[in-house]
Amino acid sequence: MLLDFTILGADLSLYNEFRSWKDEPTMDRTCPFLDKIYQEDIFPCLTFSKSELASAVLEAVENNTLSIEPVGLQPIRFVKASAVECGGPKKCALTGQSKSCKHRIKLGDSSNYYYISPFCRYRITSVCNFFTYIRYIQQGLVKQQDVDQMFWEVMQLRKEMSLAKLGYFKEEL
Repeated sequence: MLLDFTILGADLSLYNEFRSWKDEPTMDRTCPFLDKIYQEDIFPCLTFSKSELASAVLEAVENNTLSIEPVGLQPIRFVKASAVECGGPKKCALTGQSKSCKHRIKLGDSSNYYYISPFCRYRITSVCNFFTYIRYIQQGLVKQQDVDQMFWEVMQLRKEMSLAKLGYFKEEL
């Protein structure tokens, strides 16, 4: 097996795990490639003080059933009671902190909406971006790239998750 010299700066064990995963892609989180990313990036990125809701968010991301939408400009008195119970435009449902919440999430077929801060939104979307890409690989939709390019895209998505964990996000989210 010939390695591209640009890979040498990366984690070679993860690179080899990725190559093995790519040969038989699975979404099973216990495979070595995904297990490492779950431990180092996904779990820390989706850890919030409201742990029960955080677990439900992770499950919805894994099942591709989470939706995020901007919050309308309607006054709070017109928002459904269920939505108010799950945070509100001024309180993040995942952290419990008083924050301006410009987006809300819906998990699966639930009728509840959960208001989330920009910080939480960026953490969730960075994980969603990672899952979208590996699903595309699993489904055979990423064809124009060689394995090294795919690996570097995975590394870029991991970087995005790391930045989100540290609290870096774009204000316009």
